[in-house]
Amino acid sequence: MKPKYKVQWAVVAETDLKQIIDYLAADSPGNALQIFKKIRQRASGLYSFPERGRIVPELQAQGINIYRELIVAPWRVVYRIAEGTVFVLSVIDSRQNVEDILLNRLLK
Repeated sequence: MKPKYKVQWAVVAETDLKQIIDYLAADSPGNALQIFKKIRQRASGLYSFPERGRIVPELQAQGINIYRELIVAPWRVVYRIAEGTVFVLSVIDSRQNVEDILLNRLLK
């Protein structure tokens, strides 16, 4: 049986998600709630198989292979796995310049 991992959200990732939901709620509170649930559910599902997400291609091109992501279109949930915990680090809109955002956030 596969080990179960703890899923922990970084403050930055929680802030990202809150900003996304606040923006969407201005137009459609119901849609915002559905998207919130969808993103949280997909990220919470990492407890049983965290390797299912792909390595972040923009970082992999830089030789960085420790970060993975789940796609919840058009958002990308970026995380890393360490010592039995999945750390959700960012929720990024894929329509933005993802490479610059990730390099600035994750390499500081």
